[in-house]
Amino acid sequence: MREIDVKLITEEVEKLCIKANKILPDDLVGNISACKSCERNALAKGILADLEENLEAAKELDIPICQDTGMAVVFLEIGQDVHFVGGSLYDAVNEGVHNGYVNGLLRCSVVADPLRRVNTKDNTPAVIHTEIVDGDSVKITVAPKGFGSENMSTLKMLTPASGREDIINYVLESVKTAGGNPCPPIVLGIGIGGDFEQCAYLAKKALCRSVSVKNPDEFYAEMEAEILERVNKLDIGPQGFGGDTTALSVAIEAAPTHIAGLPVAVNFGCHVTRHASVRI
Repeated sequence: MREIDVKLITEEVEKLCIKANKILPDDLVGNISACKSCERNALAKGILADLEENLEAAKELDIPICQDTGMAVVFLEIGQDVHFVGGSLYDAVNEGVHNGYVNGLLRCSVVADPLRRVNTKDNTPAVIHTEIVDGDSVKITVAPKGFGSENMSTLKMLTPASGREDIINYVLESVKTAGGNPCPPIVLGIGIGGDFEQCAYLAKKALCRSVSVKNPDEFYAEMEAEILERVNKLDIGPQGFGGDTTALSVAIEAAPTHIAGLPVAVNFGCHVTRHASVRI
């Protein structure tokens, strides 16, 4: 049994909130650059160049890469041989979010109640997902989720008679409906299977996968590639002004489901789909 003081969790969550909001993963930056090189539409190519310039400016000025610094989504992969000491784990996570957003001068966008809309002024509480895994370490992933893209996300309960093409068409229809609203070029996280809430969780989790990593199941890896190709033929383009680059990456996560259903969720990420991780 390994003991971990929750103060360490607070410290790491604070760092990750700031890092994720200021530094985009290298592979996603690389995708933007690669798409700019291949883009045939002059306006789209110029917009992609502006996005690259924005990322560089954020790095040089040490400021967030987007004005919407997101709702803090925190994934905890906790080894079953870990014992937390020193207080409440969830309180420690939320203290880390508080410190990260207040000390990091990040915009606070969370309201305490969905209808009364009073800002909590420190971006807490976080959305926390906990998974118990083998081992004695803890992996923390912080994914600040902006709501321009989040608001375009969809979920549908397909019938078990539906198949691969039906899912692809549903994703394409979701992207067409979203248009320029999710701040394309987008990253798509797609959850297939499970039940109503699990497929949504899978879609969100898929957005935290490195864009350079494809699904280990060849069937779903090929499906990711086909969806990406077909999405990029929709001519929505960067910021919705047309072009070859509507999406930068597609990630699918699948899970067992009931014989009577086929849940599918599409979680949109904008061109700054942010996440940062650490293992302690």
